[in-house]
Amino acid sequence: MFTAIQFARISDFETQYVEASKKDMAKPPFEVLQGEVGNVKNDILYNLKNLDSWAKDEKATGIPLNMSVLNGKVRKTPYGCCLIIGPFNYPMLCTILPLVGAISAGNSAVVKFSEKIPNIATVLREMVEAALDPDCFAVVQGAIPETQALLAEKWDKIFFTGSPTVGRIIAKAAAPSLTPVTLELGGRNPAIVTKTAEIRLAARRLLWGKTLNAGQVCLSQNYVLVEQGVLPKLITELKKAYAEFFPNGTETSSTSDVAHMVDGSVPRIKSILDNSKGEIILGGQMDVTNNYIAPTVVVVRDTTDSLIAEETFAPILTILPFDTLESALKTVNEIDRCPLALYPFSSSKTEIEKILVSTTSGGVTINDTILHGALGSLEFGGIGGSGTGSYHGKASFDCFTHRRVVVKTPGFLERIFDRIKYPPYTDSKLKRYRMISEGKPNFDRDGNQRLGWIFYLLSLGTGKTNLAQGLVLGVAAVVIGLWVKGRKI
Repeated sequence: MFTAIQFARISDFETQYVEASKKDMAKPPFEVLQGEVGNVKNDILYNLKNLDSWAKDEKATGIPLNMSVLNGKVRKTPYGCCLIIGPFNYPMLCTILPLVGAISAGNSAVVKFSEKIPNIATVLREMVEAALDPDCFAVVQGAIPETQALLAEKWDKIFFTGSPTVGRIIAKAAAPSLTPVTLELGGRNPAIVTKTAEIRLAARRLLWGKTLNAGQVCLSQNYVLVEQGVLPKLITELKKAYAEFFPNGTETSSTSDVAHMVDGSVPRIKSILDNSKGEIILGGQMDVTNNYIAPTVVVVRDTTDSLIAEETFAPILTILPFDTLESALKTVNEIDRCPLALYPFSSSKTEIEKILVSTTSGGVTINDTILHGALGSLEFGGIGGSGTGSYHGKASFDCFTHRRVVVKTPGFLERIFDRIKYPPYTDSKLKRYRMISEGKPNFDRDGNQRLGWIFYLLSLGTGKTNLAQGLVLGVAAVVIGLWVKGRKI
């Protein structure tokens, strides 16, 4: 498990990590401390506070009375040696957080940081080596060849965060050995703004969600469906929020408060934007040399547009108008049925509920973006193409834990087993077994509920006195029934 000393050693690298993030991605220190360092430190503290209760054996619940003497429980055991492969966009958050879970559950681990962030990877390697036992935890740095070499080894658990394309490669590599895999991927996350939404609030929160870390957030909305009647007002409020968020302008990387893109990704985004038939409302500037894309707002008219067809992973807010909520929900399910996140903006409980029951996603934040992934005590993960498994808080511990069922059979049951369990099998043994072990439905063949004989005993009279008498009769009947069963054995 993590200790207070290890927590302090990780904290010692805070300044170096902020500087490395500035070198690799020009990320504002505020975003580094708020979005990564702070969340990781809070998660470690949450583990330190709760690990003892998480790791305790769980007494089995819901066991029938006739089986209760078997002493069933669940023991939490580590998988063994785990491989954790992290992404470039939130390297500390998405790599150290699962590592905390692996350690808390009692595993050893090898960690592979992204090669796209060399300065950050170096700091994180030094941090891991300073804080953890090198006999149990190691860091591998490199690119595709090193990753392929790691995947060729036999692991007890693999945890990967990244793109769905690489996720499929990871799953395929794990399949021959049936290694359990947790995949934290991405998807084309939708936001839906209805006419009942608070438009100013929606504009600010959508713009924040798409410019945070230059849009390089797996939880960021890939497109926003906006009810036609409120589109003009939303655009007006977006312009106001844009001016407020970026008072020094966004034309160049030197004046903007927006992080840079990871090295080499700007040409791909430029190609997507160039192929779009949408109207650029705000931004649009790009600097390939400095890996910079200005926060951009584009209104498109159909789902075939290049900005919707692909996950941009950039600070481009794509807006698609809709006429009815039904048509919007149909669009969501056609574009990506299992996104990582969904963001409904509405003041109508009826609309919110309709959106929730008509869609599927890894998680949902209502009237905001991203925040369901920021609550450390809530599990975080995808569904379908956006991932399998979850982590954060206790879920991180569970992610790296095998729930081992343990049952102890007392010796005095042997006399009973002689009459219902062992060969030779006879009709009388089967009759005893069925009488003792088979549950009785509380409904008949037509699905009508049976109230049972205890109910009729309890309802023999009315009034407080007779009710008390009925309760006594009911308890007595249960005791007699159990005694009779015991005698028949």
